[in-house]
Amino acid sequence: MTPAARLQAAIEVLDEVIASARDDGPPADTIVTRYFKQRRYAGSKDRRAVRELVFRAIRRSAQRPQSGRAAVLGLVEDEPGLAEMFGQPRGPEPIIVGEVASPGDVIPEWIRPELSTLVGVEEWDALLQRAPLDLRVNVARASREEMLSQLESATATSLSPWGVRLPADSRIDDHPAFAGGLIEVQDEGSQLIALACEPDEGERILDLCAGAGGKSLALAAAAPGAAILATDSNRARLSKLAPRAQRSGARIETQLLSPPRELEELAEWRDATDVVLVDAPCSGSGTWRRNPEGRWRLTPDRLERVIATQQRLLAIAAELVKPGGHLVYAVCSLLSREGAGQIERFLAHHSSWISEELPIAGGRSDGTGRLLTPGHDRTDGFFVARLKRAC
Repeated sequence: MTPAARLQAAIEVLDEVIASARDDGPPADTIVTRYFKQRRYAGSKDRRAVRELVFRAIRRSAQRPQSGRAAVLGLVEDEPGLAEMFGQPRGPEPIIVGEVASPGDVIPEWIRPELSTLVGVEEWDALLQRAPLDLRVNVARASREEMLSQLESATATSLSPWGVRLPADSRIDDHPAFAGGLIEVQDEGSQLIALACEPDEGERILDLCAGAGGKSLALAAAAPGAAILATDSNRARLSKLAPRAQRSGARIETQLLSPPRELEELAEWRDATDVVLVDAPCSGSGTWRRNPEGRWRLTPDRLERVIATQQRLLAIAAELVKPGGHLVYAVCSLLSREGAGQIERFLAHHSSWISEELPIAGGRSDGTGRLLTPGHDRTDGFFVARLKRAC
């Protein structure tokens, strides 16, 4: 592919990404992969160049662009040399005088008042910088020192005792340590949420919004003798846990839930659970450096819906925790109403519960919890709080 053809391909991919963000379809990475599966003539350098153009355009635009062409015209404003490719064979059509380019910005204006006050303007650029590849060592079967010696360019993470960090774009899916279940891909911030649960042998631990089970696996590695139940209402996501658990040697039960009947379906765990982890659905604003088009998917209505879901899940979790047990609440969000605001509301309606200091390094105090941010902690953005039910 010529440079001009690569630029046209980026426009076509961006058109699909924009439509997918509007219609809540697959993420940009999936769309890029699918695009080139249908175009086998493109070589690895072509795929890499187009992908880089696509994600530069996505990171540049806080608001969803009108079209892929508008997004790329925005890139032209920052990189004037790209204009020479318009009008070339197999390239984009020539630029028309007066064509509107997508404006460049980091955070959509309507979201800015929702941000935690800890996320100042000086941290905004870090929200979109490329993230490293973080791994969690399966400490039930290996030590971090062993993995550091086996993984090229690996360094120990500073906050999680289980973490190993590799440069962005590193691949480990074909590494023997991954195939053997000795490491899992997991951001350091996500590892800290599992640490905040303080899992112990013999405890009953319920991961209420387990998804594909990353935090359940971390809990099982830290406390192999704990009874862990991973639940979710999304069958496709939860089904990914079983093969991961088998690979890592973890004992984790799973249960598919059917809202709004969760408490009925979890009757045996009601008032009987040592730790309930609620890693709730959220805006995803803490993961924009990995999924920058997430800014294009978030709307005021969607934010209100996830906030309502978080409140409902916290109420369910409160019924499951036994007297003296703990509830750990987390969201991969930097928005106050999803984090500190949710816990403030919960405690106002559950006066017998108390907040506890979190047993984790990093982050900054945010209400009764802690907020991890890419700029301050070099992790994804997470709010996490630990609450105890009165005996």
